[in-house]
Amino acid sequence: MERIKQSSVAKWLVDHVIYVVLILLIVGIVVASPDFLSMTNILNILSQSSSRVIIALGVAGILITAGTDLSAGRMVGLAAVISASLLQAADYAYRMYPHLPELPLFVPILISMIATGLLGALNGVIVAKLHVPPFIATLGMMIAVYGINSIYFDRPPYGAQPIGGLNESFTTFAQRGIPIGSYEIPYLIIYAAVISVIMWIIWNKTELGKNMYAIGGNPEAAKVSGVNVTKNLIIIYTIAGLLYGFSGTLEAGRVGSATNNTGNMYELDAIAACVVGGVSLSGGIGTVSGVIAGVLIFQIINYGLAFLGVSPYIQFIVKGLIIIVAVAFDMRKHAKKK
Repeated sequence: MERIKQSSVAKWLVDHVIYVVLILLIVGIVVASPDFLSMTNILNILSQSSSRVIIALGVAGILITAGTDLSAGRMVGLAAVISASLLQAADYAYRMYPHLPELPLFVPILISMIATGLLGALNGVIVAKLHVPPFIATLGMMIAVYGINSIYFDRPPYGAQPIGGLNESFTTFAQRGIPIGSYEIPYLIIYAAVISVIMWIIWNKTELGKNMYAIGGNPEAAKVSGVNVTKNLIIIYTIAGLLYGFSGTLEAGRVGSATNNTGNMYELDAIAACVVGGVSLSGGIGTVSGVIAGVLIFQIINYGLAFLGVSPYIQFIVKGLIIIVAVAFDMRKHAKKK
């Protein structure tokens, strides 16, 4: 009986290691500096994690199909530049479109999401129909999107300078929040929460979600059982593109400006967060809660260690070790299942 209990505990720890690490990380930082666990710091961490959660959820869906997406960060940057260029204040001297009337907030956001959604769909077509490996397909898309974004960004008469002077409705959309007592719950947290709920429903309660896991587990078996692999992959890549677009608009609004380098390397952070959060690189495994926990771990490392005055170089080492350990656990679990 004792041996069975120990085995059960060990299995639980392996299956929930991400949450154990997250709790231990918070406890360790709080012990070193009790002031860390203040409401202000918690809201800052959640706010800074919000757009990253949305990106990671898009990447995670693709990873679950045993694919990958290296173009995510550049799509975020494209959406940021498009939305910022269309949402500059009318009285700003360096508007990209001087004669453009101020547009309703949802229009540029929708345009940005459609642009990245179409690029995501194109990724899906290249992977599913042309059978190009996802790594190569999205690597090529990453380079192409950066070129497209740079051409759009470096337009006369002002050239390659940050697109700023955003109108108040846009900055309010991304920077403000709902007052509760003496604190303000940032809208960013609410957006991320809503997207997370939507993705949880898609992954767990829809045929698309069931097919996503089936494709990642065994694409040939999924095809034999009647799953339209091509159609489902295109939809999954399209949804990812839409999420990158929305996150890009939030990033532009949060920072208050955008350049063609906005979103650079975000895809690697997203992939790392997904892997740490239990999304298997072999496909077929992953949860929304795990992805959120993975993003929070990296954000707590960044914020917590900086709060303690730890060198940024040490932070890179800690993050790298966590990624290696997470992949080692993933490979171990996958080998056991085989």
